[in-house]
Amino acid sequence: MIQKAIGLLGGTFDPIHVGHLRPAIALLERLNLSEVRLIPNYIPPHKATPDSSPEHRLAMVQLAASQTTGLVVDERELKRDRPSYTLDTLKELRAELPDTPLCFLMGMDSLCQLDQWHGWQQLLDYAHLVVSHRPGWQPDFNANISALVKAHATSDAKQLSRQVSGCIYLFDNPQLDISSTHIRNCVKEGNNPQYLLPEPVLNYIRDKGLYQLPVL
Repeated sequence: MIQKAIGLLGGTFDPIHVGHLRPAIALLERLNLSEVRLIPNYIPPHKATPDSSPEHRLAMVQLAASQTTGLVVDERELKRDRPSYTLDTLKELRAELPDTPLCFLMGMDSLCQLDQWHGWQQLLDYAHLVVSHRPGWQPDFNANISALVKAHATSDAKQLSRQVSGCIYLFDNPQLDISSTHIRNCVKEGNNPQYLLPEPVLNYIRDKGLYQLPVL
């Protein structure tokens, strides 16, 4: 019997902020998921090495998740101690949860570049891709991604619960113009990033002196 679907959101989370959390909460509520797992990367394959240690980033994600029922933290990629490939994570989760639909949340920019990901053609064997995008925005897909979307796209959210993997669902969701880079730069310049990230996370940054923010 197919179980209630769960959401997955991976990221460096250096630091985690409202721009990560709002889509996760919207996904949780609008798709009626049992939970959304926040999965911090150890070393992201397509980004620079994080400024903060895995321990600090995990602590900040745990603080953020504690503020919202339904958000939970999955530490598996940090425990691998090697580059974080989404395919490896999805394979592990599918082995653990064979009857549970997995909804992997990504932005439209990530979908446009999906054919640069490790094992990208296998991702839909293990999960659905739920793609958050700005209403009215027309993406510029290359031939690989156009073919993938044509073969797997659905506009029926209920389809994500009827099968455990294999669908691409475009998720209308106004995206907030907030980035971890902006927050780090804000801190380094001595400015206040309040309201861009949860207050417990901001307090943690202050307490630990992360991103060169002076301890108050």
